[in-house]
Amino acid sequence: MIKIAICDDEAHARTYLTALIEAQNTPCEITQYASADDYVSDRAEHDLLFLDIALNPSVQGKSGMELAKQIRENSQITQPLIIFVTGYEQYVYDAFDVNAFQYLIKPIDEQKFAEVFARAVRQILAGTQQNKKTLVIRHGGVEKNLLPDNIYYIESHSHKVVIHKKDGQLECYAKIGDLEEALQGQFFRIHKGFLINLSYVEEYSRTQVILANGAKLPVSKYKYEAFVKAHLRYLQ
Repeated sequence: MIKIAICDDEAHARTYLTALIEAQNTPCEITQYASADDYVSDRAEHDLLFLDIALNPSVQGKSGMELAKQIRENSQITQPLIIFVTGYEQYVYDAFDVNAFQYLIKPIDEQKFAEVFARAVRQILAGTQQNKKTLVIRHGGVEKNLLPDNIYYIESHSHKVVIHKKDGQLECYAKIGDLEEALQGQFFRIHKGFLINLSYVEEYSRTQVILANGAKLPVSKYKYEAFVKAHLRYLQ
């Protein structure tokens, strides 16, 4: 069951989006929010968020963009795919700052909506399958099963690796190349010493990647183009 949130300060927009979602015949649970504050105070986690980028902050709290930034800055929650829905095209470039999945312009074209929704569902389900897999490592003579979604990145140190997780670090004997093979798809090796989780990429340049936990990691000049392609492929 896919958990979907709609956050829009216009009641008719929320109703219309709900009808469009229900028309896709995808098993889901839909929750509506009239403001960013309502969304935050509910403390619920969602797989997909339809968000009005131009929520009126003067009415109740944050704007849609401020809410999106707050969500992306919270590394302790499941990160939803964000689809911005708005009547203002000038915000389209801002959407990239928060790694938005897509941007839909009001009035919403139903065929376009169906295409975007189908892609979002495919990515969510693919991520769900990936998260069912575990990374098996040996630590202190004991096998441990780690969820890939709990890992920000893996760092290689000689014959050891340091696994940077949401709940701390874990050091063990392993080859980063073997881990790269085991985690292919969701992870990418941006440098001989760093394997990153593509889910947590916040910003990047030709020389550096910034992850959701604030880590700033170097990108090999030989890896940059392949990294960009892998990241875009992962987001599709």
